[in-house]
Amino acid sequence: MASRTSDLVGTVKPAHEFDADALFRYLRANVEGFPSSASRIGVSQFGHGQSNPTFLIEAAGAGAGEAARRYVLRKKPPGKLLQSAHAVDREFQVLAALGAHTDVPVPKVFCLCTDLSVIGTDFYIMEFLEGRIFIDPKLPGVAPHKRKAIYSATAETLASLHRVNADSIGLGNYGRRDNYCKRQVERWAKQYLASTGEGKPERNPKMLELARWLQQHIPLEDSSGTTAGIVHGDFRIDNLVFHPNEDRVIGILDWELSTLGNQMCDVAYSCMPYIVDLDVYPYDGLEASGIPEGIPLQATYLTEYCAAAGRPWPGTNWKFYVAFSLFRGASIYAGVYHRWTMGNASGGERARNTGKLANVLIESAWKFINRGAMLPDLPPVLGHSPTATGAHLNQIEKENEVTLKGNGKFVPGSKVMELRNKLLKFMKDHIYPMENEFCQLASSNMRWTIHPEEENLKELAKQEGLWNLWIPLDSADRAKKLLFGSKSISLDAVNGLLLGAGLSNLEYGHLCEIMGRSSWAPQVFNCGAPDTGNMEVLLRYGTKEQLEEWLIPLLEGKTRSGFAMTEPKVASSDATNIECSIQRQGDSYVINGTKWWTSGAMDPRCKLLIVMGKTDFTAANHKQQSMVLVDINTPGIQIKRPLTVFGYDDAPHGHAEMSFENVRVPAKNILLGEGRGFEIAQGRLGPGRMHHCMRLIGAAERGMQIMVERALSRKVFGKLIAEQGSFRSDLAKCRVELEKTRLLVLEAADQLDRFGNKKARGILAMAKVAAPNMALHVLDMAIQVHGAAGVSSDTVLAHLWAGARTLRIADGPDEVHLLTIAKLELQRAKL
Repeated sequence: MASRTSDLVGTVKPAHEFDADALFRYLRANVEGFPSSASRIGVSQFGHGQSNPTFLIEAAGAGAGEAARRYVLRKKPPGKLLQSAHAVDREFQVLAALGAHTDVPVPKVFCLCTDLSVIGTDFYIMEFLEGRIFIDPKLPGVAPHKRKAIYSATAETLASLHRVNADSIGLGNYGRRDNYCKRQVERWAKQYLASTGEGKPERNPKMLELARWLQQHIPLEDSSGTTAGIVHGDFRIDNLVFHPNEDRVIGILDWELSTLGNQMCDVAYSCMPYIVDLDVYPYDGLEASGIPEGIPLQATYLTEYCAAAGRPWPGTNWKFYVAFSLFRGASIYAGVYHRWTMGNASGGERARNTGKLANVLIESAWKFINRGAMLPDLPPVLGHSPTATGAHLNQIEKENEVTLKGNGKFVPGSKVMELRNKLLKFMKDHIYPMENEFCQLASSNMRWTIHPEEENLKELAKQEGLWNLWIPLDSADRAKKLLFGSKSISLDAVNGLLLGAGLSNLEYGHLCEIMGRSSWAPQVFNCGAPDTGNMEVLLRYGTKEQLEEWLIPLLEGKTRSGFAMTEPKVASSDATNIECSIQRQGDSYVINGTKWWTSGAMDPRCKLLIVMGKTDFTAANHKQQSMVLVDINTPGIQIKRPLTVFGYDDAPHGHAEMSFENVRVPAKNILLGEGRGFEIAQGRLGPGRMHHCMRLIGAAERGMQIMVERALSRKVFGKLIAEQGSFRSDLAKCRVELEKTRLLVLEAADQLDRFGNKKARGILAMAKVAAPNMALHVLDMAIQVHGAAGVSSDTVLAHLWAGARTLRIADGPDEVHLLTIAKLELQRAKL
């Protein structure tokens, strides 16, 4: 059953008494609407809660039959307090901002008093909300359908808070957004130490071990602030006031721990009833003791929150967030118990048991850590078995997982979603704001130099775990075996994601698309062409010595590379035409020939060239070619000029025309062996070339975004462009084509994972035809909507368009890919 708000008050505890007359005078002078004719005020104390003492203030009317006005006063506890605790001024600040600028349900605040002469401590006054408070999360005495509605309202209310943009309501400086969990673990460890030991309540050594475990398992997303926003800090069902009759929240209470930080901590803390029940021994939560009918499974509750808040599924880091919530709760209870021993705890006799409960939470945290996964890899389908008893939990979660996997082939998992959200935030915070500066340097007389911020962003990307994400699992595995032998080394342990994040091509597709939204982004994450293709060649075909000399610096981002295949005098889309010679002379190979469109060769960081030429002009057509690793500073290499793409020279990356005159390199630099160049080239046409298609989806998506923004802000012939029928029709067609192509690219990536390059070559060819043509269509329309601005350098559209058009040749001419598709179709017809 619920308790009415007014039923939770009692007499004021002696330790918390204050001068009611002084308060009365203050309220009459400072609270707008306070009845000036009130004859007296009554003061009673709320017993629920263990933090800042909270009082009901009733101002009795002077006239007969005049109703009393009710307010709530919240103050600091008396006595010596722990540093930074009980900051009622911060509570007032966040309530005032949310109440004035958002629809988040909070009580209205009237005034903040920092004059200690009034009642002895800081306090603030807010409105009294008469409603229902559910003390017991099991909701006894509540009908099952009502229980479901109450938990749904709880999830929606938390999501409504987490959707708020702190900067837009004046709370941008309410706290630091990065490293929230790291700082919180340190803070609550210190608070626990301050509340225990040395003449204080006994200290539990397992609490200190728990703090160390948490410090070692802080999620990567925490350092970046990806999941940051307004944090309530104590969000639970008994800190919510529900409407007297309707199942909706009218007020969130107890904002003492609010700040800016990692909002997933709020989500985990709101799930504590599923994990632990401190009112009933053996303190098992709902999922172990049995979920009352109507209350959703934890996974279902989380799904409702994630859907409402637009958050990724938290499965990967859930163990940390739950353990942290239990750890913080233990520290808070230890502090309450310490205050109780000193006689100033606001919870009265309830505080007597908090020392024991602190140890219960510590034990529960370790029990939870040592359990298996608590959540399915993917969220359950809403509406599918929304309630269950504890005995049915595992079966239903498995069914939900299978259902989603079966119906959502390309739905990314929680790991990819977390990386995706981190990428989106990184792009917004760091890439887009720097685009103009990068472009200005690239068009200046210093354009063949590197902007210092680019190297800074690369280091930041490494710290965020957004480095080398492109590396396929099989390639990373081969490199690990070559470089580290039979040692068992996890991917993320190898020099900070040196060999990627363990993603498949399909998983990387969701991330590569985001990088494609900016021409500058891929290189910041060490995911740019031609480096990815060249690194893939080394990963698949290089020897251990070649990997150590050439691959490691590329993986670390210390050097860059170029791929020298195309030649000016022959149609290089047919590799058998290549004329550059690579002749063996003793312990060396000597290279002679001219190459052009060697992308990356102009970059001052370029160290390695992979050169394709012929070692045997008399062998079978596809056995003449070889690839060799060449240091760009080898004598005999001359860069003739940078080439332009529709007027862009793409500095500082560049596309070079270069000559090789008697360039001598060690014989050990040959890749895979003589006559294997065509084989390597075909292998290189897989993952590395798919990245172009993935990035084109992102380029088109950005074009759509810019186009829509323009259409919603510019008028022609008396109407917004967005109101023109022809525009709407074309916009819809662009969206259809974009989504079709995205699915084709993801299917190609999936087949690449499952079947390999050769068997997936048909759909890879389809993607290589479809992606640039779709992107060109979308970007062309975006340019048209922008008019003259679209073809200028004032937007990124012209550069994106030029890049997309180039890929219809650079990634192999359409005609070659179409020939592949047609051949496969004819072969099928003959079967």
